[in-house]
Amino acid sequence: MSEEAYRYSNGTITVHWRPERCTHSTNCWRGLPRVFQPRDRPWVKIDGAESERIAEQVGRCPSGALQVTWNADAEK
Repeated sequence: MSEEAYRYSNGTITVHWRPERCTHSTNCWRGLPRVFQPRDRPWVKIDGAESERIAEQVGRCPSGALQVTWNADAEK
């Protein structure tokens, strides 16, 4: 069975969240609370920070539940 992924995009990047992988380390929301707000729905506020900063924080996800892809027509 494939994992379900939620996607949040701002046009430049897309954050993918796979809840089955999440270990609830709290790295995401403690590091960038303007973007990651676990009590809200949707919980990822993709416009809460610059794309580079979001990608940097997602890179700290220890489980790989959060991942980033840069959209093809966007510049890094």
